[in-house]
Amino acid sequence: MIEIKVLGPGCSNCVRLENLCKEVVEELGLEARVEKITDINEYGNYGVMLTPGLVVNGKVLLQGKLPTKATLGNWLMNLG
Repeated sequence: MIEIKVLGPGCSNCVRLENLCKEVVEELGLEARVEKITDINEYGNYGVMLTPGLVVNGKVLLQGKLPTKATLGNWLMNLG
């Protein structure tokens, strides 16, 4: 199972990233769990300084911007 964590306080980009992750997981039929982390104290545990942050299977893939849907799909297929 793919562990996806979206780090962010709930800003519009953070919400968009969470929704994009759920959409891509469903479209690709992946077995994954999407978790939203809003506790700013936890961001440092991942080395994320800018939100939204994306952590997949413990690896920080992105911070401070949104991936394209195709890019996110590639990451999840290759890391899953």
